Formats: sequence, structure tokens, C-alpha cells
Amino acid sequence: MTGTTRSSSGLDDRRKRLLFRCWHRGTREMDLILGRFADAEIGSLSDDELTQLETLLEVNDPDLYAAITGDKVLPADVTGAVFARIKSYPIADGGV
Repeated sequence: MTGTTRSSSGLDDRRKRLLFRCWHRGTREMDLILGRFADAEIGSLSDDELTQLETLLEVNDPDLYAAITGDKVLPADVTGAVFARIKSYPIADGGV
């Protein structure tokens, strides 16, 4: 799978924007990590969690990827519950 499996139909504008931003990061690795997470979780995230996701999306791809893989530590104001969920989210589906 190389792209979104979720339609933005039925999502509010904020969630639509975040779903798009998660799938259009600039590096394919981050597209797949954040995009798959967003496909699965965007509809159920609270307003606070959406804000956390927006903050994470401001981090550049190399730094965010390094933090997800454990090679770098991000500032505490960037990491939180959503970062922890993304970090523990399965990167590959069963078919990969």
C-alpha cells in the first residue's frame, strides 16, 4: 500500500487538512508512517490530540524520523501522547 486508504469524506476541515499533510510530508518514509496513522486514527482524535499532531507536523522530516526510530530526542513540548501512539503504531501492514 502506498497511499491513503481513508476517504476525507465526513471529516471536518481541520481533520481533512491534517490527513493531507500526513500523506504529503516530503519523504516517503514519513508519508507512510504518519499517513497510515492518520488513516486509522484521524476520525477519533480529540481536539487536544489534533493540536499535538499539528505540532508534530511542524518538525522537519529527518528530525521526526530520527525521533520515531529512537535516534534522536525531541523537546518535551513536541512529544506527548500522540507522538507515543505514532511511535508504537505498526509501520507495516500484514501484507508487507
